[in-house]
Amino acid sequence: MDRLRILTWHVHGSYLASLARLDHEIFLPRRDDGSPAYGGLGSGRSWPASVHEVPADEVRNLEFDVIVFQSKRNYEVDQHEILTPAQRRLPRVFLEHDPPREHPTDTRHHVDDPNILLVHVTHFNRLMWDADRTPTTVIEHGVAIPDGIRYTGELERGITAINELRKRGRRLGADIFALARSDVPLDLVGMDSAEIGGLGEIPPEDLAAFEARYRFYFNPVRYTSLPLAVVEAMSVGMPIVALATTELPIVIENGVNGFIHADPDKLVEAMQLLLVEPDLARQMGEAARATADERFGIERFTREWDEVLRLVVGQPMRRWTRRRNGTGRTNGSGNEDHDEETATPDSVEVTP
Repeated sequence: MDRLRILTWHVHGSYLASLARLDHEIFLPRRDDGSPAYGGLGSGRSWPASVHEVPADEVRNLEFDVIVFQSKRNYEVDQHEILTPAQRRLPRVFLEHDPPREHPTDTRHHVDDPNILLVHVTHFNRLMWDADRTPTTVIEHGVAIPDGIRYTGELERGITAINELRKRGRRLGADIFALARSDVPLDLVGMDSAEIGGLGEIPPEDLAAFEARYRFYFNPVRYTSLPLAVVEAMSVGMPIVALATTELPIVIENGVNGFIHADPDKLVEAMQLLLVEPDLARQMGEAARATADERFGIERFTREWDEVLRLVVGQPMRRWTRRRNGTGRTNGSGNEDHDEETATPDSVEVTP
């Protein structure tokens, strides 16, 4: 089948690296003025020949098959600055990386268009956003760890990989990490981590091998999407210790492939146990790797993205027809509040 020409923005480097494994051509706009998401290829990674950097001012002169937005700014500002009216009518996908920030349950998604497909990276994200009439689907993360990298766990320490943890504060668990580090030997890597006693930024392509020496991976995050760093650590074969928030309760099975709890004190106890029980850590790490292989394999990820992109490009988007009973009043989620409501497409089904 024909390779698609996809325009998107460089928003999340690790996720983009997974998308780059698609058998399609990906184009990334670049500006040299520091504009958000206009970094083009960026630095610190090698990219396949199918990923192209183009000057933002030249985008209007190129042909594309589909536009993939990855942020609110992409959708509300960037497309109007760099795309022609004809390009803005192309098939479009919005890739949502995060759950709603303003309110966890009652926030209306900024895309309100039955002709745009909203792709969530977790089921938790789709559950929490109010997408109203916009059709949605979920494509879970997919990661590819370089061949030959496997967990060794000889360092009697844990590791956490979060960019700008101090700046991002409580939402990403800066306070929880600090408290845990007072009782457990923990290292922090990521952008600006050295400012709070961390090890600094590790090149993305070296991170898996760097982490594999540590006894466990600790995720202190209160509220975000499922961190790709957690999935990557699982793929290496590391046991995970994490707060029982967002998508993680259906990824980490307590006592099997890691430890999960809403009480940070319980997590400290779990980390201390793994430090003195290396065989247990290895056993849990193998279970974590099995979970990652089954659920977050790159082949499944690329297959689902290919199917979704070809669906959007080649067939009409789902359009909703609502049948209402009862009062028809709207409830707090923005949906109709009545005894029965069904939504039926008059074209193709895209929501599993």
